[in-house]
Amino acid sequence: MSSNTETTFYADAVLFDMDGTLTDSIAAVEAAWGKVANDIGQDPAYVIAATHGKRAVDNLAQFKPHIKEHEMDREVQAFEESILYFADAYNKHGPGSLPNSPAASGATTPALTPSSSNPASRSSSRASSFVGTLAQLAPFRRPSFLHRVSSLLTMSPTIRENEEVLENPISEEGDEATEDWKTMVQKKHQLDAWQLEAAAVDRSVRILPGVKRVMDSIPKGRYAVATSGAKTYAYGCMTRVGITPPEVTITADDKRLKAGKPAPDPFLLAAKELGFDAKRCVVFEDSPSGIRAGVASGATVIAVCTSHERSKIENCGAHYIVDNMEQVEITPEGEGENLRLRFTIKPKAAVQQKEAAQPQQSSHPLAAPPITAPISA
Repeated sequence: MSSNTETTFYADAVLFDMDGTLTDSIAAVEAAWGKVANDIGQDPAYVIAATHGKRAVDNLAQFKPHIKEHEMDREVQAFEESILYFADAYNKHGPGSLPNSPAASGATTPALTPSSSNPASRSSSRASSFVGTLAQLAPFRRPSFLHRVSSLLTMSPTIRENEEVLENPISEEGDEATEDWKTMVQKKHQLDAWQLEAAAVDRSVRILPGVKRVMDSIPKGRYAVATSGAKTYAYGCMTRVGITPPEVTITADDKRLKAGKPAPDPFLLAAKELGFDAKRCVVFEDSPSGIRAGVASGATVIAVCTSHERSKIENCGAHYIVDNMEQVEITPEGEGENLRLRFTIKPKAAVQQKEAAQPQQSSHPLAAPPITAPISA
């Protein structure tokens, strides 16, 4: 539900989804699934929409049924390494690695800007983001990604082998620093087409608004992460934005899981490992399948509109719907076994009015800037 009044309630622990909730790696994930789609001759928009919020193992089993059971772990790891490659390529091997590039002197995983923190600007769904964002990019970045890559791409057995080839593609000689980056890379290496395309667009992982503040407010041992990503991808995303994966981090490759989201298993296991009843926990989620998983676990679910429009998630059963974590405050009360977490959900208008009156300057380099979007009716 969404409300224009402040709401307060209590719980014992917090269970976070990762991508779309804590981090935004949507561009890299879309590119990776877009590559899979082209490899198998499927429509990228369809594949991206069908895979959102689900485990890579389940998605690969669906779209690549020829993968044998004993090969699946290796295939999942290779796929998740490709996501991280897409996320890093621009700043490691593309224009972002040039000496005069803003990215070359700053963080490679910046916080979302006010404009990009809005689902409508970065994307309201994975399918629409892939089709719209890539098609509208500047010609030098993505001339015709889908058509070129569908005929040219062939993925190597592992991304790590390719990364060794791509290390330091930009020459240190001063007279080459101003040359077109693609020309410089091609002068030194024979690259697969998908690698060159990966480096052309900035798909860096970003931390979402309010996440750092909310996570810092929760005592250790009172929160966990339960994600549809396997360990390679999950830990890679979190560490890239300065989040230390909590001791209880349930990933998709955890052999104790019988099923992934929308089944409640990941959240039930996370709550059990923390030592709390899931019914006394709060789940933060962004995707329809994740929201349904949280509801099925018995937890109180706060849905964030960071990857989907409100209309796409408002009928999934979430108890509260907010734009992002800027609207949520968590305050520990009591000590030891008597400690409880007080949750305060603020109306969007109240958050924006506070930020307008007292702009907050965070010293954390990855903290999101204040939201300055107009107040909706």
